[in-house]
Amino acid sequence: MSRGTILERKTIHISGKRQITIPQKYFEALGFGKEAECILQKNMILIKPVRENTSGEFAEEILADLIAQGFQGELLLQKFKEEQKKVRPAVEKMLEMATEAAKGNGEFFSYDEIFSEQE
Repeated sequence: MSRGTILERKTIHISGKRQITIPQKYFEALGFGKEAECILQKNMILIKPVRENTSGEFAEEILADLIAQGFQGELLLQKFKEEQKKVRPAVEKMLEMATEAAKGNGEFFSYDEIFSEQE
């Protein structure tokens, strides 16, 4: 089965304080820690574990861009560290904008619009 196929479904309770409990089986299978990422996507909420170093997902793109700009050696390393520090605030800003869009305030961008390859 493909990764996106539903293998198992479970109904969970939502408390009066809007809290849910992730079933232990799912919690362990997905490797949740102390934080979860909550993503509003169309008419559903996607909850996934937060990885320790999420900025690593962009490392290859950052390095390719810096190399294309001509950076190398120690200067490349310095610039890479500077750019990597900008990833988390940018993602947090995107989440803030998504929250506002979900409330009907501001613009809405699809995943493909944000992460599609530039032409």
